[in-house]
Amino acid sequence: MKFPTPVSIEWIATLINAKIEGNTTGFATGINEIHKVEEGDLVFVDHPKYYKKCIDSAASFIIIDQSTECPAGKALLIVEQPFEAYLKIVAQFRPFHAATSMIDPTASIGKGSYIAPNAFVGQHVSIGKNCTIHPNVSIMDHCMIGDNVIIQAGSTIGSDAFYYNTKKNRDVWYKKMSSCGRVVLEDFVEIGAGCTIDRGVTHDTIIGEGTKMDNMVHVGHDVVVGKNCLFAAQVGIAGATTIEDGVILWGQVGVNKTINIGKNAVVMGQSGVANSLEGGKTYFGYTAEEAISKRREMIWIRRIPEIWNMIKQLQEKK
Repeated sequence: MKFPTPVSIEWIATLINAKIEGNTTGFATGINEIHKVEEGDLVFVDHPKYYKKCIDSAASFIIIDQSTECPAGKALLIVEQPFEAYLKIVAQFRPFHAATSMIDPTASIGKGSYIAPNAFVGQHVSIGKNCTIHPNVSIMDHCMIGDNVIIQAGSTIGSDAFYYNTKKNRDVWYKKMSSCGRVVLEDFVEIGAGCTIDRGVTHDTIIGEGTKMDNMVHVGHDVVVGKNCLFAAQVGIAGATTIEDGVILWGQVGVNKTINIGKNAVVMGQSGVANSLEGGKTYFGYTAEEAISKRREMIWIRRIPEIWNMIKQLQEKK
């Protein structure tokens, strides 16, 4: 999430009651999670395992629970509970406002766009020209829809990220991490019926120009999908994954979090993508491998009983 204008790090420190070490005169341009941080961002960390990753990331300001070495030009904001500090910043800059109408007065809807009965359009939503939004679609706050976009009935754009802070030393193990990112659907995107696209935790979930989705597809938080991709029914994509241009995912493909699928890759139905895949190849199976290799493997697996019988016959002849 970008702030409306750069914010003094001293003001942030006062807001969250933090001690500053390092650059005390800097200005933060936004708050982000570790997979998406950019220069000028705030990020929080509350586990020693991730201290170095956060401090060495592109983030300029690190909310942390203890003093440690910090590169020149960056700042540490030291608080007892970094996660609670994160929640306070999100509440300050992206507070919840209850909806009062099905199409919020702050929403912008372009010329020629059709919003069907019972569709919900939230606060500060932008919808481009010549879009078709079918019944019972929900477009949640701050989402951006390009031109010539079609969203079929019952889909939700901008639902909260499935993202929790996990601590087993408290009564509530899974504490919700407030989502302050957006969903951006670029021009000529088509979304099928009953799809769900989660907003980014702090960044944007982006569906690239010309991409088409079948029914019952789920896209997790902070996913970036390239141009002209094709996703068949019941595809599920976990958070912070990048899918490059021209990728095809056939029915019921499951994709792991924080990985990359290269340009023009094809993944056959019911495959499970656990690791990053090179572009320009066809994949199949769990875990997904090049389809030609996987098919050979399956042929040999089917021959195991035959081979085993041949071995037993040879042993009996001895």
